Amino acid sequence: MIFTKHVFGLLVAAASLQPLWAHHSFAAEYDANKPLVLKGVVTKMEWMNPHSRFYLSVADETGKTVVWNIELLSPNVLVRQGWRRDSVKIGETLTVEASQAKDGSNFANAQRITLSDGRSIYSGPAGDAAGSPARGGK
Repeated sequence: MIFTKHVFGLLVAAASLQPLWAHHSFAAEYDANKPLVLKGVVTKMEWMNPHSRFYLSVADETGKTVVWNIELLSPNVLVRQGWRRDSVKIGETLTVEASQAKDGSNFANAQRITLSDGRSIYSGPAGDAAGSPARGGK
């Protein structure tokens, strides 16, 4: 009986740490010295922890369509910056200022997003709350 309680306790503790293991720092995955600007159409939005993300369909230099995985902050932080679940809409054309993944893959971490109506929204530690969608920033 005691053994069972200990095993259960260890399982619960391990399960509660799982999100920490899955989380990563910006510097571990992205290169601030690899800034990029992407313009494309949103194909999917994932509003989830530990990071929200959306997928952007972008035409490369040859005209071939490439899908980029754009990472954002956590939903909680985004909401505090003025975001809503529908701030980024599927089918909308966006311009994204981001840092590319260190491995050169089609992953990027967004800092500033310009919506189709010209408003800018921010997803980064340096995000300007005055430019958030809830405050109508540009």
